Amino acid sequence: MRRKNAISGYLFIAPFVLGFLAFMAYPLYQTFRMVFSTVSLDFANNEFAMRWIGIENINRAIRIDPFFVQYMTEELIAMALLVIPVIIFSLFVAILLNRKFPGRGFVRAVFFLPVILASGVMVGIETNNTLLAMVSDQIQEQNAMRANITGVVERLLSDQFGAGVGEEFIEYILEMINQIYAIAMASGIPIVIFLAGLQTINPSIYEAASIEGATGWENFWKITFPMISPMILVVVVYAIVDFMSRTDGQVMEMIDEQINLFRDFGYGSTIAVIYFLVIAIILAIVGLIISRLVYYYD
Repeated sequence: MRRKNAISGYLFIAPFVLGFLAFMAYPLYQTFRMVFSTVSLDFANNEFAMRWIGIENINRAIRIDPFFVQYMTEELIAMALLVIPVIIFSLFVAILLNRKFPGRGFVRAVFFLPVILASGVMVGIETNNTLLAMVSDQIQEQNAMRANITGVVERLLSDQFGAGVGEEFIEYILEMINQIYAIAMASGIPIVIFLAGLQTINPSIYEAASIEGATGWENFWKITFPMISPMILVVVVYAIVDFMSRTDGQVMEMIDEQINLFRDFGYGSTIAVIYFLVIAIILAIVGLIISRLVYYYD
């Protein structure tokens, strides 16, 4: 059985491995070469002309460029603040969608719509929509203090709690409420992943727990949460990669600008590789921590 499962696993990953070797391995090798070179276009031979310069590009990115480290730090902070709400929201919605109710299929399709809306075409329409920009400017002009629906609530709660940890926590919660659109847009795939995990749980476990007098709250923490903990690791990895690879992120825009606008292929490749390595390190650390908390069952 183990041998058959191993063969099945290799067959499933074979298309990606073959595609990577055929289409991505050589460009990736060229990218790493560009990190240590100045690159120019050789139109006569239709290729890149590279001259070895060592770690000058890396030194420029880390020690000289005033924007790269700042942009990358801001992206990492924004990612850390958004991933947790995405996980909570996705799990909550998946639990609701896992229940039986009329029109469940339609509701599931509605919650998956953000995946379609997050496509490049829709993002471009949203970004370049002049009407939306005019409406946003008008709202900001009319309410210079706070242009969001939670402004009054925030001031009331801040007056009640005053300064301190309570106020910072409330500020974070309200900021997440203000970003509910971004959270919903990022939750389409995580909802599907959690829903798939929930449907693998044997209903007889809940039946036995109910006979023993377990409450819904106890069922969640003693059965549901441990059973879907492997999915939490998958969702965290997906959410981090999805957020950090957004085309409208500051670092991604900087990479695009250096390569396509300034034609500085060496420096553009350098910040891309550094960005990739930072994400890889974060994923390794997060995976190591969460994998120790994951409950695997047969």
